[in-house]
Amino acid sequence: MIRPILRMGDPRLLQVSVPVTEFNTPALDELLADMFETMHAADGAGLAAPQIGKNVRVVIFGFDRNERYPDAPAIAPTVLINPTIEPLTEVLEDGWEGCLSVPGLRGVVPRILRLRYSGLDAKGKAFSREAEGFHARVVQHECDHLDGILYPMRVRDFSRFGYTDVLFPGNDRGE
Repeated sequence: MIRPILRMGDPRLLQVSVPVTEFNTPALDELLADMFETMHAADGAGLAAPQIGKNVRVVIFGFDRNERYPDAPAIAPTVLINPTIEPLTEVLEDGWEGCLSVPGLRGVVPRILRLRYSGLDAKGKAFSREAEGFHARVVQHECDHLDGILYPMRVRDFSRFGYTDVLFPGNDRGE
């Protein structure tokens, strides 16, 4: 089922999410299915459970091709539960970000260029993966939601933040 996506200003987006403790449950399976359906319907690159009003440490991401990020390489569909992020470099990379919870806006955000993320999959099995570039950016963006952080809170230069149609006339993707 496609669920409504909370928008910036909703206090639920500012809460720190709680860890998932039960796996292989109908409730978790339904949440994950709804998250993927909602993300695809909104043409998102990722989605965090808090964005649909569920205060649990669950993020999903991945796509073959994304209209909002046409130059981004494909990312395998991923379920990441109770994630941790380990930087593999101190190098930060600036990049344009948008968010389904902050519609119509884009901003430049510095993110760790290369990292390792770890967590649990949909069945509760531990895994770890290295990522860099756009993949690493998506992971950091989605995991921020679990700590009540929206990307505008990370914007350093507000001359590089604004409405997509004003920043990028004729190109609503912000690329």
